[in-house]
Amino acid sequence: MNGSTFWIALGSILAGLAVAAGAFAAHGLDGFFAKKYADTPPRQVAGIDVPAAQKYLADFKTGAEYQMYHALGMIAVGLLMRWQPSRAGTIAGVCFLLGIVIFSGGLYALTLTGMRKLGAIVPIGGVLFIVGWAALACAALVRGKPL
Repeated sequence: MNGSTFWIALGSILAGLAVAAGAFAAHGLDGFFAKKYADTPPRQVAGIDVPAAQKYLADFKTGAEYQMYHALGMIAVGLLMRWQPSRAGTIAGVCFLLGIVIFSGGLYALTLTGMRKLGAIVPIGGVLFIVGWAALACAALVRGKPL
């Protein structure tokens, strides 16, 4: 399997899993979170007290949403790599993949376990997403060295 096919296939799989995560959040997690966080104090969001279960459900959905965006980004990497293979494209794909694992995976783990310490790693995934988009822009604009 060449690099472009890998990124398209992996992006497609992760996009499908993002849909499954979103459906899980929409149809199964609200009751789970209501029980799990029933005794947890509300969280402050923009100066407003929000029930913990509601906050964690929103955080889980954010993980699924960002997973979808970046899975589509990986598909874009694969399509670009068919036309113009480059190190920058590979860097973009790797950053999107690691960003999904750290950002989305971190949010999934945080919300499902309640281990707030996991929130400390989530921003690393966000930085990887930003680097991935910058690398994708470079791959599109500058003829890179073939893989």
